[in-house]
Amino acid sequence: MAPVSIELTYCIVNTEQRRLLSRCLDAVAEERARVPFATEVVVLDNASRDGSAELARGHPTVDEVIERERRTAKSVNDSDLLRRAQGRFALLLNEDSELLPGATEALWTALDERPHAGAAVARLARPDGRIQPSAWRFPTAGTALVGALFLHRWFTVQSRGEQVREVDWAQSAALLVRTEAAAQVGYLDPDFFVYGEEVDFCRRLRDAGWSTLYVPRATAVHHEQLATGAVPERRIVEFSRNRELYLRKHGRLGAATTVRLLTAWTYAARALAALALPGHDPRRYWRHVTATLHPGRGEGIREAAEALNRERAA
Repeated sequence: MAPVSIELTYCIVNTEQRRLLSRCLDAVAEERARVPFATEVVVLDNASRDGSAELARGHPTVDEVIERERRTAKSVNDSDLLRRAQGRFALLLNEDSELLPGATEALWTALDERPHAGAAVARLARPDGRIQPSAWRFPTAGTALVGALFLHRWFTVQSRGEQVREVDWAQSAALLVRTEAAAQVGYLDPDFFVYGEEVDFCRRLRDAGWSTLYVPRATAVHHEQLATGAVPERRIVEFSRNRELYLRKHGRLGAATTVRLLTAWTYAARALAALALPGHDPRRYWRHVTATLHPGRGEGIREAAEALNRERAA
């Protein structure tokens, strides 16, 4: 009997989120039973200490578990999974993404029918059902100006409408990637520890002639495990430094400075408004101002991972 050809690989990265990983895998198991092609599931556990790797190894839908001993960049983890994937397509998932019924087939159909498309993103919904953006225009001085005028929802966010559409870049929380395209562009850039790696990846896909799609018929609940404190310091620092990295890598001369100033002004205006608006913390917005103006300062998620690795090695 000829070996079964894998069409799609589910690629899941987990970092200290055992409960959410269980929900993610349960949803993947239901999706595997629905699709008319062969699939596999690979989980990469990013040096968790909460029993996540053990849970993944014991889950009936998981075919392979890669267990990191050191905390590693999201870009590196996704790249390693894409290299490992046997499928013609690889569905990148965060552990906090929960596919809704039919999402896999909708994403697969969109890419299968469009041979020049390199990636396709699902519609993302919050746990309460509200839709959150999942695709945007590439960062430029123009998008920064739109943001400064508070028109970004209409001119920068591209994940809207009910038809499959081409977009600039998409979030990797539920992103189906054509493995051929990923290999052609060299996978994700490890210089982006987390945040910004999808922007750069989609930009390099576009430069190589591949498009990225938004597929509204595919939906995933994104539980989005962000820091709950008033000022998530490390995330703000990491986000700001990687925006700067992307702009210096792809932008024209002076674009990074223009974006930095316009973005800082936008956050400063939000900080001022937050003084009067209930439920908003002006300190959080002001920390975005300072991190935007000085993206080389402060410690981000990369430094937290390095500290954890040193602690474990001691």
